[in-house]
Amino acid sequence: MRNRYLYITLLSVIALTTESAAQSVAPTPRLVVNIQVEQLRTDLLEDFLPAFSDDGLRRLLSEGLVYTNASFDFKPVDLASATATLATGTCPFYHGITGTEWLDRETLRPQSILADAEYKLSPEAIAVSTLGDELKIATNGRGKVYAFATSAECAILSAGHAADGAAWIHKGTWTSTPYFTKQNLWLANFCHDYIPDADVNMSVAKAALYCLSQAAMGEDDNPDMLYVTLTAQPDIDSYLSLDQSVGYILGAIDGHLPRERVLFVLTGTDTTEEEEDKKNVSNERFRIPTGKFNVNRTANLLNMYLGGLYGAASYVETCFHNQLFLNHKLLEKKNLNLSEVLGASQAFLLQISGVRNVYTSLQLLTSDSRHVEQIRNGFNIDRCGDILIDILPGWQFVDEEAHTNYTSRTGVIPFPIIFYAPHIAAQRVATAVTADHIAPTVARSLRIRAPNACSVRPLF
Repeated sequence: MRNRYLYITLLSVIALTTESAAQSVAPTPRLVVNIQVEQLRTDLLEDFLPAFSDDGLRRLLSEGLVYTNASFDFKPVDLASATATLATGTCPFYHGITGTEWLDRETLRPQSILADAEYKLSPEAIAVSTLGDELKIATNGRGKVYAFATSAECAILSAGHAADGAAWIHKGTWTSTPYFTKQNLWLANFCHDYIPDADVNMSVAKAALYCLSQAAMGEDDNPDMLYVTLTAQPDIDSYLSLDQSVGYILGAIDGHLPRERVLFVLTGTDTTEEEEDKKNVSNERFRIPTGKFNVNRTANLLNMYLGGLYGAASYVETCFHNQLFLNHKLLEKKNLNLSEVLGASQAFLLQISGVRNVYTSLQLLTSDSRHVEQIRNGFNIDRCGDILIDILPGWQFVDEEAHTNYTSRTGVIPFPIIFYAPHIAAQRVATAVTADHIAPTVARSLRIRAPNACSVRPLF
Protein backbone atom coordinates (compact mmCIF):
# COMPACT_ATOMS: atom_id res chain seq x y z
CA MET A 1 0.00 0.00 0.00
CA ARG A 2 2.82 2.39 0.93
CA ASN A 3 4.48 1.74 -2.47
CA ARG A 4 1.19 2.46 -4.19
CA TYR A 5 0.86 5.87 -2.48
CA LEU A 6 4.50 6.62 -3.30
CA TYR A 7 3.86 5.71 -6.96
CA ILE A 8 0.78 8.00 -7.14
CA THR A 9 2.69 10.85 -5.49
CA LEU A 10 5.55 10.44 -7.96
CA LEU A 11 3.17 10.51 -10.92
CA SER A 12 1.57 13.69 -9.56
CA VAL A 13 4.95 15.41 -9.21
CA ILE A 14 5.92 14.42 -12.76
CA ALA A 15 2.57 15.68 -14.11
CA LEU A 16 2.92 19.02 -12.30
CA THR A 17 6.52 19.41 -13.48
CA THR A 18 5.52 18.65 -17.07
CA GLU A 19 2.62 21.10 -16.92
CA SER A 20 4.87 23.80 -15.44
CA ALA A 21 7.49 23.26 -18.14
CA ALA A 22 4.84 23.44 -20.84
CA GLN A 23 3.54 26.71 -19.43
CA SER A 24 7.06 28.22 -19.36
CA VAL A 25 7.74 27.53 -23.05
CA ALA A 26 7.55 30.83 -24.92
CA PRO A 27 4.98 31.01 -27.71
CA THR A 28 6.24 31.11 -31.28
CA PRO A 29 5.66 34.59 -32.73
CA ARG A 30 3.66 34.79 -35.95
CA LEU A 31 5.29 38.05 -36.98
CA VAL A 32 8.84 39.28 -36.37
CA VAL A 33 9.33 43.00 -36.94
CA ASN A 34 13.02 43.82 -37.36
CA ILE A 35 13.64 47.56 -37.02
CA GLN A 36 17.15 48.55 -38.06
CA VAL A 37 18.19 52.17 -37.45
CA GLU A 38 21.12 53.73 -39.26
CA GLN A 39 23.47 55.59 -36.88
CA LEU A 40 21.52 54.60 -33.76
CA ARG A 41 23.55 55.20 -30.59
CA THR A 42 22.92 54.05 -27.03
CA ASP A 43 24.31 57.23 -25.47
CA LEU A 44 21.99 59.49 -27.48
CA LEU A 45 18.98 57.28 -26.75
CA GLU A 46 19.68 57.70 -23.05
CA ASP A 47 20.33 61.45 -23.37
CA PHE A 48 17.08 62.09 -25.26
CA LEU A 49 14.94 59.61 -23.30
CA PRO A 50 13.07 62.29 -21.26
CA ALA A 51 11.80 63.84 -24.51
CA PHE A 52 10.40 60.62 -25.98
CA SER A 53 6.72 59.73 -25.92
CA ASP A 54 5.42 56.75 -23.94
CA ASP A 55 4.45 54.89 -27.13
CA GLY A 56 7.73 54.63 -29.05
CA LEU A 57 11.36 54.29 -28.04
CA ARG A 58 10.59 54.82 -24.35
CA ARG A 59 8.23 51.83 -24.46
CA LEU A 60 10.89 49.58 -25.98
CA LEU A 61 13.57 50.79 -23.57
CA SER A 62 11.42 50.33 -20.48
CA GLU A 63 9.52 47.15 -21.37
CA GLY A 64 12.02 45.30 -23.57
CA LEU A 65 15.15 43.22 -23.05
CA VAL A 66 17.79 45.84 -23.80
CA TYR A 67 21.45 45.05 -24.55
CA THR A 68 23.04 48.48 -24.26
CA ASN A 69 26.58 47.69 -25.41
CA ALA A 70 26.38 46.14 -28.89
CA SER A 71 28.92 46.30 -31.70
CA PHE A 72 30.08 44.39 -34.79
CA ASP A 73 32.96 41.91 -34.60
CA PHE A 74 34.62 43.07 -37.84
CA LYS A 75 35.95 46.20 -39.49
CA PRO A 76 35.54 48.28 -41.50
CA VAL A 77 31.75 48.45 -41.07
CA ASP A 78 29.46 50.19 -43.53
CA LEU A 79 25.71 50.07 -44.13
CA ALA A 80 25.84 47.12 -46.54
CA SER A 81 28.16 44.92 -44.48
CA ALA A 82 26.26 45.71 -41.28
CA THR A 83 22.88 44.89 -42.85
CA ALA A 84 24.16 41.61 -44.27
CA THR A 85 25.54 40.61 -40.88
CA LEU A 86 22.23 41.32 -39.16
CA ALA A 87 20.45 39.16 -41.74
CA THR A 88 22.93 36.26 -41.81
CA GLY A 89 24.35 36.14 -38.30
CA THR A 90 27.91 36.03 -39.60
CA CYS A 91 30.70 38.33 -40.85
CA PRO A 92 31.86 39.40 -44.35
CA PHE A 93 34.51 36.66 -44.34
CA TYR A 94 31.60 34.27 -44.92
CA HIS A 95 28.64 36.28 -46.24
CA GLY A 96 30.75 38.18 -48.80
CA ILE A 97 29.28 41.67 -48.36
CA THR A 98 32.39 43.68 -47.53
CA GLY A 99 30.88 47.04 -48.43
CA THR A 100 28.47 48.96 -50.61
CA GLU A 101 31.02 48.63 -53.44
CA TRP A 102 33.82 46.21 -54.28
CA LEU A 103 36.57 46.22 -56.90
CA ASP A 104 36.15 43.83 -59.82
CA ARG A 105 39.58 42.34 -60.54
CA GLU A 106 38.70 41.76 -64.20
CA THR A 107 37.76 45.36 -64.98
CA LEU A 108 39.59 47.08 -62.09
CA ARG A 109 36.45 49.16 -61.60
CA PRO A 110 34.24 49.53 -58.52
CA GLN A 111 30.99 47.60 -58.70
CA SER A 112 27.83 47.90 -56.63
CA ILE A 113 27.49 44.93 -54.30
CA LEU A 114 23.89 44.65 -55.55
CA ALA A 115 24.69 44.73 -59.28
CA ASP A 116 22.98 41.97 -61.26
CA ALA A 117 23.16 41.45 -65.03
CA GLU A 118 19.59 40.12 -65.24
CA TYR A 119 17.70 42.14 -62.64
CA LYS A 120 20.02 45.21 -62.31
CA LEU A 121 19.84 44.87 -58.52
CA SER A 122 19.53 41.68 -56.46
CA PRO A 123 20.73 39.96 -53.25
CA GLU A 124 22.74 37.34 -55.19
CA ALA A 125 26.06 38.60 -53.78
CA ILE A 126 25.11 37.27 -50.33
CA ALA A 127 27.09 34.02 -50.26
CA VAL A 128 25.09 32.32 -47.48
CA SER A 129 21.49 31.98 -46.31
CA THR A 130 19.69 34.75 -44.46
CA LEU A 131 17.17 34.57 -41.63
CA GLY A 132 14.39 35.21 -44.13
CA ASP A 133 15.67 32.39 -46.35
CA GLU A 134 15.60 29.95 -43.44
CA LEU A 135 12.06 31.02 -42.58
CA LYS A 136 11.02 30.29 -46.16
CA ILE A 137 12.65 26.84 -45.99
CA ALA A 138 11.05 26.00 -42.62
CA THR A 139 7.54 26.97 -43.79
CA ASN A 140 7.89 25.48 -47.29
CA GLY A 141 7.59 28.97 -48.73
CA ARG A 142 4.39 29.90 -46.87
CA GLY A 143 6.02 32.32 -44.43
CA LYS A 144 6.14 35.83 -45.89
CA VAL A 145 9.27 38.03 -45.89
CA TYR A 146 9.31 41.73 -46.83
CA ALA A 147 11.75 44.60 -46.33
CA PHE A 148 11.29 48.40 -46.59
CA ALA A 149 14.12 50.91 -46.21
CA THR A 150 15.59 54.26 -47.09
CA SER A 151 18.28 52.62 -49.29
CA ALA A 152 18.54 49.72 -51.73
CA GLU A 153 21.33 48.08 -49.73
CA CYS A 154 19.25 47.88 -46.55
CA ALA A 155 16.06 46.69 -48.28
CA ILE A 156 17.60 44.05 -50.56
CA LEU A 157 20.22 42.66 -48.17
CA SER A 158 17.72 42.44 -45.30
CA ALA A 159 15.18 40.66 -47.49
CA GLY A 160 17.57 37.98 -48.73
CA HIS A 161 17.39 35.54 -51.61
CA ALA A 162 13.92 34.06 -51.10
CA ALA A 163 11.92 37.09 -49.91
CA ASP A 164 8.55 38.06 -51.30
CA GLY A 165 9.51 41.68 -51.77
CA ALA A 166 11.69 44.66 -50.94
CA ALA A 167 11.28 48.37 -51.67
CA TRP A 168 13.21 51.53 -50.88
CA ILE A 169 13.14 55.28 -51.46
CA HIS A 170 15.21 56.54 -54.39
CA LYS A 171 15.10 60.11 -55.69
CA GLY A 172 11.74 60.79 -54.11
CA THR A 173 9.97 57.66 -55.32
CA TRP A 174 9.40 54.12 -54.12
CA THR A 175 11.61 51.70 -56.02
CA SER A 176 12.09 47.94 -56.22
CA THR A 177 13.73 45.46 -58.58
CA PRO A 178 12.27 42.88 -60.99
CA TYR A 179 13.99 40.28 -58.81
CA PHE A 180 10.99 40.80 -56.49
CA THR A 181 8.31 42.64 -58.48
CA LYS A 182 8.32 40.17 -61.38
CA GLN A 183 6.13 37.89 -59.26
CA ASN A 184 4.61 40.45 -56.89
CA LEU A 185 1.97 42.59 -58.56
CA TRP A 186 0.79 44.54 -55.52
CA LEU A 187 4.38 45.60 -54.69
CA ALA A 188 4.95 46.76 -58.26
CA ASN A 189 1.71 48.77 -58.12
CA PHE A 190 2.67 50.23 -54.75
CA CYS A 191 6.02 51.49 -56.08
CA HIS A 192 4.24 53.01 -59.08
CA ASP A 193 1.36 54.67 -57.23
CA TYR A 194 2.67 55.86 -53.87
CA ILE A 195 4.88 58.89 -53.35
CA PRO A 196 7.00 59.05 -50.15
CA ASP A 197 6.41 61.80 -47.60
CA ALA A 198 9.09 64.37 -46.83
CA ASP A 199 9.70 62.48 -43.57
CA VAL A 200 11.45 59.39 -44.93
CA ASN A 201 11.21 57.48 -41.65
CA MET A 202 7.46 57.89 -41.49
CA SER A 203 7.21 56.97 -45.19
CA VAL A 204 9.06 53.71 -44.56
CA ALA A 205 6.88 53.01 -41.52
CA LYS A 206 3.68 53.59 -43.51
CA ALA A 207 4.90 51.41 -46.37
CA ALA A 208 5.71 48.57 -43.99
CA LEU A 209 2.27 48.76 -42.40
CA TYR A 210 0.59 48.90 -45.81
CA CYS A 211 2.44 45.70 -46.62
CA LEU A 212 1.21 44.20 -43.35
CA SER A 213 -2.39 44.49 -44.49
CA GLN A 214 -1.85 43.76 -48.19
CA ALA A 215 0.10 40.56 -47.51
CA ALA A 216 -1.96 39.57 -44.44
CA MET A 217 1.20 39.18 -42.40
CA GLY A 218 0.99 37.54 -38.98
CA GLU A 219 -2.58 36.35 -39.51
CA ASP A 220 -2.07 32.61 -40.07
CA ASP A 221 -0.04 29.90 -38.34
CA ASN A 222 3.06 30.42 -40.51
CA PRO A 223 5.53 32.95 -39.05
CA ASP A 224 6.22 36.04 -41.19
CA MET A 225 9.08 38.53 -41.13
CA LEU A 226 8.99 42.27 -41.77
CA TYR A 227 12.22 44.31 -42.02
CA VAL A 228 12.06 48.07 -41.53
CA THR A 229 15.13 50.30 -41.86
CA LEU A 230 14.97 53.83 -40.44
CA THR A 231 17.66 56.46 -39.95
CA ALA A 232 18.74 58.91 -37.25
CA GLN A 233 21.08 61.88 -37.24
CA PRO A 234 22.96 62.72 -34.01
CA ASP A 235 20.57 65.47 -32.84
CA ILE A 236 17.42 65.59 -30.75
CA ASP A 237 15.08 66.58 -33.60
CA SER A 238 16.10 63.53 -35.60
CA TYR A 239 15.65 61.22 -32.61
CA LEU A 240 12.23 62.71 -31.86
CA SER A 241 11.22 62.02 -35.46
CA LEU A 242 12.55 58.48 -35.10
CA ASP A 243 10.58 58.06 -31.87
CA GLN A 244 7.40 59.14 -33.65
CA SER A 245 7.95 56.60 -36.47
CA VAL A 246 8.70 53.76 -34.05
CA GLY A 247 5.61 54.66 -32.01
CA TYR A 248 3.52 54.66 -35.18
CA ILE A 249 4.72 51.13 -36.05
CA LEU A 250 4.13 49.77 -32.54
CA GLY A 251 0.66 51.32 -32.25
CA ALA A 252 -0.51 50.22 -35.69
CA ILE A 253 0.63 46.62 -35.18
CA ASP A 254 -0.99 46.57 -31.72
CA GLY A 255 -4.25 47.49 -33.43
CA HIS A 256 -3.79 44.85 -36.10
CA LEU A 257 -2.55 41.77 -34.23
CA PRO A 258 -2.69 40.39 -30.68
CA ARG A 259 0.48 41.40 -28.89
CA GLU A 260 1.50 37.82 -28.07
CA ARG A 261 1.79 37.06 -31.81
CA VAL A 262 4.51 39.68 -32.42
CA LEU A 263 8.23 39.89 -31.63
CA PHE A 264 9.89 43.29 -32.13
CA VAL A 265 13.66 43.57 -32.58
CA LEU A 266 15.33 46.98 -32.77
CA THR A 267 19.04 47.57 -33.34
CA GLY A 268 21.60 49.88 -34.97
CA THR A 269 24.22 49.56 -37.72
CA ASP A 270 27.36 51.04 -36.11
CA THR A 271 27.66 53.46 -39.03
CA THR A 272 28.11 57.18 -38.43
CA GLU A 273 28.52 60.22 -40.65
CA GLU A 274 31.10 62.54 -39.20
CA GLU A 275 32.74 65.75 -40.38
CA GLU A 276 36.16 64.22 -40.81
CA ASP A 277 37.87 67.28 -42.26
CA LYS A 278 36.87 69.42 -39.28
CA LYS A 279 37.94 66.68 -36.92
CA ASN A 280 41.38 66.59 -38.52
CA VAL A 281 41.68 70.35 -38.12
CA SER A 282 40.76 69.92 -34.44
CA ASN A 283 43.53 67.36 -34.05
CA GLU A 284 46.07 69.90 -35.27
CA ARG A 285 44.59 72.69 -33.17
CA PHE A 286 44.78 70.68 -29.96
CA ARG A 287 48.20 69.18 -30.75
CA ILE A 288 46.83 65.66 -31.15
CA PRO A 289 49.23 63.59 -33.30
CA THR A 290 47.96 63.50 -36.89
CA GLY A 291 49.09 63.39 -40.48
CA LYS A 292 48.00 62.43 -43.99
CA PHE A 293 48.40 58.98 -45.50
CA ASN A 294 48.08 59.04 -49.31
CA VAL A 295 47.23 55.58 -50.62
CA ASN A 296 47.96 56.43 -54.28
CA ARG A 297 51.49 57.64 -53.52
CA THR A 298 52.02 54.64 -51.29
CA ALA A 299 51.07 52.29 -54.15
CA ASN A 300 53.57 54.07 -56.41
CA LEU A 301 56.32 53.75 -53.80
CA LEU A 302 55.62 50.05 -53.42
CA ASN A 303 55.80 49.62 -57.20
CA MET A 304 59.23 51.27 -57.23
CA TYR A 305 60.42 49.11 -54.34
CA LEU A 306 59.25 45.86 -55.95
CA GLY A 307 60.75 47.04 -59.24
CA GLY A 308 64.11 47.30 -57.52
CA LEU A 309 63.77 43.74 -56.25
CA TYR A 310 62.28 41.98 -59.27
CA GLY A 311 62.71 44.35 -62.21
CA ALA A 312 60.71 47.41 -63.28
CA ALA A 313 57.01 46.65 -63.84
CA SER A 314 53.54 47.55 -62.56
CA TYR A 315 53.24 45.10 -59.67
CA VAL A 316 50.42 47.04 -58.00
CA GLU A 317 47.50 47.18 -60.42
CA THR A 318 45.35 49.56 -58.40
CA CYS A 319 44.15 50.54 -54.95
CA PHE A 320 40.64 50.60 -53.56
CA HIS A 321 40.01 52.19 -50.16
CA ASN A 322 42.82 50.83 -47.96
CA GLN A 323 43.44 47.79 -50.19
CA LEU A 324 46.21 47.22 -52.73
CA PHE A 325 45.65 44.80 -55.63
CA LEU A 326 48.70 43.05 -57.07
CA ASN A 327 49.04 42.02 -60.71
CA HIS A 328 48.77 38.22 -60.42
CA LYS A 329 49.28 37.62 -64.13
CA LEU A 330 52.53 39.57 -64.01
CA LEU A 331 53.72 37.57 -61.01
CA GLU A 332 52.98 34.33 -62.84
CA LYS A 333 54.74 35.57 -65.97
CA LYS A 334 57.83 36.45 -63.94
CA ASN A 335 57.52 33.16 -62.01
CA LEU A 336 57.39 35.04 -58.71
CA ASN A 337 56.02 33.44 -55.56
CA LEU A 338 52.95 35.34 -54.30
CA SER A 339 53.81 34.66 -50.66
CA GLU A 340 57.31 36.05 -51.12
CA VAL A 341 56.07 39.22 -52.85
CA LEU A 342 53.43 39.78 -50.20
CA GLY A 343 56.02 39.37 -47.44
CA ALA A 344 58.37 41.87 -49.09
CA SER A 345 55.51 44.33 -49.61
CA GLN A 346 54.36 44.02 -46.02
CA ALA A 347 57.86 44.68 -44.67
CA PHE A 348 58.24 47.77 -46.88
CA LEU A 349 54.81 49.28 -46.13
CA LEU A 350 55.31 48.96 -42.37
CA GLN A 351 58.09 51.56 -42.64
CA ILE A 352 55.84 54.27 -44.11
CA SER A 353 54.68 57.09 -41.84
CA GLY A 354 51.13 56.73 -40.56
CA VAL A 355 50.94 52.97 -41.05
CA ARG A 356 49.92 51.08 -37.92
CA ASN A 357 49.76 47.61 -39.42
CA VAL A 358 49.71 45.79 -42.76
CA TYR A 359 47.81 42.58 -43.45
CA THR A 360 48.16 40.26 -46.42
CA SER A 361 45.45 38.08 -47.93
CA LEU A 362 47.41 34.90 -47.18
CA GLN A 363 47.88 35.99 -43.56
CA LEU A 364 44.16 36.65 -43.11
CA LEU A 365 43.17 33.36 -44.75
CA THR A 366 45.43 31.24 -42.56
CA SER A 367 45.77 33.07 -39.24
CA ASP A 368 43.65 32.14 -36.22
CA SER A 369 45.19 34.82 -33.99
CA ARG A 370 42.71 36.90 -31.98
CA HIS A 371 44.92 39.94 -32.69
CA VAL A 372 43.79 39.96 -36.34
CA GLU A 373 40.29 38.58 -35.78
CA GLN A 374 38.36 41.78 -36.53
CA ILE A 375 40.36 42.45 -39.71
CA ARG A 376 39.98 38.81 -40.81
CA ASN A 377 36.22 38.86 -40.18
CA GLY A 378 35.87 41.92 -42.44
CA PHE A 379 37.97 40.34 -45.21
CA ASN A 380 36.62 38.22 -48.07
CA ILE A 381 38.86 36.54 -50.62
CA ASP A 382 36.47 37.21 -53.52
CA ARG A 383 35.90 40.88 -52.71
CA CYS A 384 39.11 42.27 -51.18
CA GLY A 385 42.64 43.10 -52.29
CA ASP A 386 45.94 41.34 -51.60
CA ILE A 387 47.16 43.89 -49.04
CA LEU A 388 45.15 45.79 -46.40
CA ILE A 389 46.72 48.84 -44.76
CA ASP A 390 45.64 49.97 -41.29
CA ILE A 391 46.64 53.55 -40.51
CA LEU A 392 47.23 55.17 -37.12
CA PRO A 393 44.27 56.63 -35.20
CA GLY A 394 43.97 60.36 -35.86
CA TRP A 395 45.65 60.17 -39.26
CA GLN A 396 43.76 61.17 -42.38
CA PHE A 397 43.42 58.59 -45.15
CA VAL A 398 43.51 60.23 -48.62
CA ASP A 399 42.64 58.67 -51.97
CA GLU A 400 43.24 61.38 -54.59
CA GLU A 401 41.94 59.33 -57.50
CA ALA A 402 38.64 58.42 -55.82
CA HIS A 403 38.38 61.87 -54.16
CA THR A 404 37.74 60.35 -50.74
CA ASN A 405 39.24 60.87 -47.32
CA TYR A 406 38.48 59.95 -43.74
CA THR A 407 40.11 60.14 -40.35
CA SER A 408 41.06 56.85 -38.75
CA ARG A 409 39.45 55.93 -35.45
CA THR A 410 39.50 52.67 -33.51
CA GLY A 411 36.91 53.58 -30.87
CA VAL A 412 33.50 51.90 -30.87
CA ILE A 413 30.24 53.80 -30.32
CA PRO A 414 27.86 51.25 -28.78
CA PHE A 415 24.33 50.80 -30.07
CA PRO A 416 21.46 48.86 -28.49
CA ILE A 417 19.81 45.56 -29.32
CA ILE A 418 16.22 45.42 -28.02
CA PHE A 419 13.89 42.40 -27.98
CA TYR A 420 10.28 43.20 -27.13
CA ALA A 421 7.45 40.66 -26.68
CA PRO A 422 5.04 39.78 -23.83
CA HIS A 423 6.97 36.64 -22.86
CA ILE A 424 10.37 38.42 -22.69
CA ALA A 425 11.09 39.97 -19.30
CA ALA A 426 12.13 43.62 -19.24
CA GLN A 427 15.82 43.93 -18.40
CA ARG A 428 18.88 46.06 -19.15
CA VAL A 429 22.08 44.14 -19.91
CA ALA A 430 25.38 46.02 -19.99
CA THR A 431 27.45 43.01 -21.06
CA ALA A 432 29.12 43.60 -24.43
CA VAL A 433 27.50 41.62 -27.26
CA THR A 434 27.94 41.50 -31.02
CA ALA A 435 25.23 42.04 -33.62
CA ASP A 436 25.69 38.63 -35.25
CA HIS A 437 23.83 37.12 -32.24
CA ILE A 438 20.52 38.63 -33.39
CA ALA A 439 19.83 36.17 -36.22
CA PRO A 440 20.28 32.98 -34.15
CA THR A 441 18.25 34.50 -31.31
CA VAL A 442 15.31 35.24 -33.60
CA ALA A 443 15.71 31.82 -35.26
CA ARG A 444 15.44 30.14 -31.87
CA SER A 445 12.30 32.13 -31.07
CA LEU A 446 10.77 30.98 -34.36
CA ARG A 447 11.90 27.35 -33.85
CA ILE A 448 13.76 27.37 -37.16
CA ARG A 449 17.39 26.84 -38.13
CA ALA A 450 19.80 29.72 -37.89
CA PRO A 451 21.33 30.87 -41.21
CA ASN A 452 23.82 28.33 -42.57
CA ALA A 453 27.02 30.32 -41.85
CA CYS A 454 25.95 31.43 -38.38
CA SER A 455 28.10 29.85 -35.65
CA VAL A 456 27.34 32.03 -32.60
CA ARG A 457 24.83 31.11 -29.91
CA PRO A 458 21.48 32.84 -29.30
CA LEU A 459 21.44 35.54 -26.65
CA PHE A 460 18.60 33.75 -24.85
